[in-house]
Amino acid sequence: MANNKQSSLLVSKVGIIGAGISGIAAAKQLRRHNPVVFEASESIGGVWKHCSYKSTRLQTPRYDYEFSDYPWPERDNSSFPSHVEILDYLHAYAKHFDVLKYVKFNSKVVEIRFTGDQGPMVSGEIDDPEGFGLPLTGRTSWEVAVQGNNCETVQRYAFEYLVVCIGKYGDLPRMPSFPSHGGPDSFNGKVLHSLHYCKLDKEASSDLLKGKKVRKAVSKFIESYLEWKLPLKKYGLKPDHPFEEDYASCQMAILPEKFFSEADQGRIMFKRTSSRWWFWSGGVEFEDKTKLEADVVVLATGFEGKKKLKSLLPEPFSSLLEDSSGVMPLYRGTIHPLIPNMAFVGYLESVSNLHSAELRCKWLSRLLDNKFKLPKVNKMLEQTREEMEVMKKTTRFYKRHCISTFSINHSDEICEEMGWRSWRKKSWISEIFSPYNNQDYVEENKED
Repeated sequence: MANNKQSSLLVSKVGIIGAGISGIAAAKQLRRHNPVVFEASESIGGVWKHCSYKSTRLQTPRYDYEFSDYPWPERDNSSFPSHVEILDYLHAYAKHFDVLKYVKFNSKVVEIRFTGDQGPMVSGEIDDPEGFGLPLTGRTSWEVAVQGNNCETVQRYAFEYLVVCIGKYGDLPRMPSFPSHGGPDSFNGKVLHSLHYCKLDKEASSDLLKGKKVRKAVSKFIESYLEWKLPLKKYGLKPDHPFEEDYASCQMAILPEKFFSEADQGRIMFKRTSSRWWFWSGGVEFEDKTKLEADVVVLATGFEGKKKLKSLLPEPFSSLLEDSSGVMPLYRGTIHPLIPNMAFVGYLESVSNLHSAELRCKWLSRLLDNKFKLPKVNKMLEQTREEMEVMKKTTRFYKRHCISTFSINHSDEICEEMGWRSWRKKSWISEIFSPYNNQDYVEENKED
C-alpha cells in the first residue's frame, strides 16, 4: 500500500464494515450517529447477492426472517423466498429507513490500525479488569484505510467505534489439503470452489457443466435431514451423529426442488467417504481406491471466515481473536472482551440469523448511547466460557458458535440488559404456547 496515494484523514463516530444483512441492520440501528458503511462491492446484500445460485432459497419461512419493524409484504406466505426475493426485501427495508445514504459502495477496507488506548490486554494479560469504560468519548480508537475499485488513492478514516460485519461466508474459500502428486494439478479437467462457481452468470455456468461429469466434494449439505422423511439410508447418507447435533450447530438445510427425484434418475450420485481423497488425471480417487471420473470438480468445502477476519485486524488483536479452543469469545455474540471499541455482528449463528443480528444491533445501539454498561472483562469472559460449555455438551460442532438450543434464553438476557421485559408476549398463555419471532422484539419505547 506504500505505492498508493494517501488522502487526508476523515473523522467520524461510528464505522461499519460490510453492507450485508448484518451491516444494514447495524446502520439502521446506529443511524443517529451518522455511521459510515464500507461495502467492497457495488450492492448491498452480502452473500445473498454474491454467493447465491439460481436455486438458492431461504432455509426458513419468511416470517421467521424479517426485521421487527418491517414485515414481509406477504408474510403469511408459507413458501421459502428465493435469494432474489430476499434482496428485494432488504433493498426495500434500506430505502424505507433511508439507510443507503450511509453506504460507500466499491470501497474495500485494506487496513485497520488501532490508535486508542491499549485496552485491557497488555502482553497477553488482563491489565484493566474493569473494562473499556464509555464506548463513545470523543477520542478516536480505530483508523481504517479504504481503497476504491480501480483506484490508487487510499482514503483514511478515524472512528471512535468500529462495527465489523464482513461475515463468515464468501470471499475466502476453504481449500482441502491434498497429498503430494494428488492436487488439482494432477487433474486434466477443471477445478473450482463453489464461491467461484456461484459468481458465474447463467450462460457461463451452463457452458461449464453442459455435457460434463461433475461432483461436489466433501459437502455435508444433506446429512441433517430427518431419516424418516428422506431416503437417506437408500443413498448411504444417514449421518453417524444424532440429528440434534446438526440442530445445535445450525447445520440444517433444505434441499433444492426435485433433489431426490434427480437422484432416482441417476443424475445425482453420492459417494460417502472420509476426508481423504485426491485427484488423478481423470477425476477423483478415494481412500478405498475407488475412482470417480469427472470433467469438472466443484469444491463445496466452506469458507475461511476467521482467517479473513484475522487478516484484517492488527496485532495483538488478530492473535486474540480466537481462544485456545479456536472459538471467538463474543459477549452477547457481539463484543470481544479483549478488543476495545469494536463490535462483531453476524458471527453468531441461530435458527434465524437476521433476528440474531437485528436484536444484537439494538443492544449495541443502546450500549453506544450509554443506556447500560458492559460487565467487567473477567465477567464477560466467564459468560462466553459458560456458553461454550453448553455448546460442547450439545454438539461436536461447537466451533460454529451456534446458539439454536438456547437462543430464546440468549435473547431474554439481552432484553434484560437493555432494560426490556424478557417476556415479550402480551399474555402468559401466548408466552407458553406461541412461538417467538422477530415481531415480538419491536422497540418498547417510541423514541427507540
